[in-house]
Amino acid sequence: MSTTGPHAEAHAGASAGALHRLVVFGDVVGSGRLGMDEKRLTRAAMYEAFGEAYASVGIEPGTVHQEDRGDGILAALRPDVPPALMVGRWIDTLHESLRAHNTGRRGRLRMRVGMNAGLVLDDGRGLVGRAVDLACRLCDSAPAKRIMTDAPDVDLLIVVSDWLYRNVVVEGGRYVEPDRYRQAAVVSKETDEDAWFHVPGLLEPPTGPGAAGAAGPARRGGDPRTGGGPSRGDGSPPRAPAGNRSYTAGRDIQVIEGNTFHGAFTGIRNDARAVDPEGRGGGHRSDQGGSRGGDEHGGAARDGDDETEVPA
Repeated sequence: MSTTGPHAEAHAGASAGALHRLVVFGDVVGSGRLGMDEKRLTRAAMYEAFGEAYASVGIEPGTVHQEDRGDGILAALRPDVPPALMVGRWIDTLHESLRAHNTGRRGRLRMRVGMNAGLVLDDGRGLVGRAVDLACRLCDSAPAKRIMTDAPDVDLLIVVSDWLYRNVVVEGGRYVEPDRYRQAAVVSKETDEDAWFHVPGLLEPPTGPGAAGAAGPARRGGDPRTGGGPSRGDGSPPRAPAGNRSYTAGRDIQVIEGNTFHGAFTGIRNDARAVDPEGRGGGHRSDQGGSRGGDEHGGAARDGDDETEVPA
């Protein structure tokens, strides 16, 4: 069934005006803790660093669609800009600019940058498209925030979409380091994507791919959805408190260490029954020495009872 009338014409016009462009979204780490003067200086340094990076790949001022995001920048490159330059020399120059700015300074400028490519529309008010949404969500993802929190010495983190990595980054080129990216899932709102994380100058992100991936659930099957607009302020997942409890019991009881239990947890039972050399079934209660006692952390254990109870 075809649609006619003004709504169809508007939709056709929007689709026809969309172009395949590379999208960059950069965000300053920790800007919420800065005072007004510090914010002003940080914003000036951010724009200067982006300007140097654009100049390094021959992009002249005024030829980039760039939108201010307060503590960040959203940009879309012209369709004729080779994306290999953006994942190569552009990233390298941005990193060096941030390092130069931070040398000997008390107030450092640290950034997360999300990069993606796809159909983008400029509707006169700003950039529109799923490619834009995903670039923003990659930058603001929980794995990205966790890496920067766990590695305070890192000045720049790059997060690229799976499409950009597989179609541009893996081809390599000058300043491109495909072997130094690590994959992790990004799940937020309508977004369910594989993404690739990279810290310029390091073999891999400081927390490693497993830690980054653990910040969100494993990617589910099906096509990813990335609509709904940019995501801002997605916090990192809850972290386990220091001093996790350990529960230990004798014989065939489970030994549990370094785990955090959430909710109404009542116990763990080992249903397997051991058999001793004389053929008797294990796991029975012994009247001699079948003592009951609790550990120093509050967990109760019954020797030979195949169960460790943990208070709910």
